[in-house]
Amino acid sequence: MQIKTLMVGVIAANCHIVWCEKTSEAVAIDPGGDGDKLLKFIEQNGLKLKYIVLTHGHGDHIAAVDEVRKNTGAKVLIHPKDAPMLTDPNKNLSRFLGGAVKLAPADQEVVDGDEIIFGEEKLKVLHTPGHTLGSISLYGDGILFSGDTLFFGSVGRVDFPGGSWEKLLKSIREKIFTLPDSIRVLPGHGPETTVGYEKKHNPFLQE
Repeated sequence: MQIKTLMVGVIAANCHIVWCEKTSEAVAIDPGGDGDKLLKFIEQNGLKLKYIVLTHGHGDHIAAVDEVRKNTGAKVLIHPKDAPMLTDPNKNLSRFLGGAVKLAPADQEVVDGDEIIFGEEKLKVLHTPGHTLGSISLYGDGILFSGDTLFFGSVGRVDFPGGSWEKLLKSIREKIFTLPDSIRVLPGHGPETTVGYEKKHNPFLQE
């Protein structure tokens, strides 16, 4: 599994482009802006974008979705509980970030346990609510894409609509911290970390 992380948009979200080295089939996780940059990388590396996968529906993670979808034909995937956010600038909070993002609906909804297959690679969907009702993380090949659920030394905000501290803690402890300590965690903002490091050092998650 090959990965390129590009910082995009006004809040420097991480867009992870992940692909199968043998087939060049790819997914883009959270194209939150700078669609031209993402499309340039995809073209320069000869990738065939199969899916755009959204860890949640906030504006800083979805702003470039329609541009990338239009230019690649990729299908947009999101959890059903966050699907309404794509078409409503109030629900996806983009109206409050200085620019309303209103997208076409998702092409497909994914739920806990689903597998997203591209080439010879796959990512398993883990429903990890707390930051939003429909937040998901994606797990495969020793890597977890955690969206805005878990960060290096921090956790996602829970003060937006649909946020819940109790659900966030439950998601992290039951879905993420049950994974091996060696798993690399690539979050929606900031540097990568590991499951083991966050178990030991994350100040929000100490018993």
